Amino acid sequence: MASIPATTTTVAILVCVLFCATADTAVAVATDNPDLPDYVIQGRVYCDTCRAGFVTNVTDYIAGAKVRLECSHFGTGELERAIDGVTDATGTYTIELKDSHEEDICQVVLVQSPREDCDQVQALRDRAGVLLTRNVGISDSLRPANPLGYLKDVPLPVCAALLKQLDSDDDDDQ
Repeated sequence: MASIPATTTTVAILVCVLFCATADTAVAVATDNPDLPDYVIQGRVYCDTCRAGFVTNVTDYIAGAKVRLECSHFGTGELERAIDGVTDATGTYTIELKDSHEEDICQVVLVQSPREDCDQVQALRDRAGVLLTRNVGISDSLRPANPLGYLKDVPLPVCAALLKQLDSDDDDDQ
């Protein structure tokens, strides 16, 4: 049986040690950096242009919509934390949070639409729950929230045909 030269073994061990040290440092930097948020909550706000109750291919996303992250204590219902956010040009908001809320129920809620033609709060689409603790098996700091929606005052003309097509597609699946 051939033996491996001592220098090859030494180099392999040195490479392993350096790799492990580098990986450990990277993890320490990522988890111990006081400037990084513990959680990044991200979602979108849309205008339901068909008043369909869901996102369609003619949905508009709303720039400048105001939202608020609200965390209430599970036992008392008392509001523990509130952070405001505003959507960008794509209708996306990002809210950064520095601490865990293991004993809180946290939701992103609609606050205000900048569009007068689309400012009616849509039932069941006015809030989205987010888990802001690591004790639920999610290790990623990014926490996506379901889309939040307002209803357009008058549906677009194309909506009747679109919704009829969607209903027809549902009938074909049965």
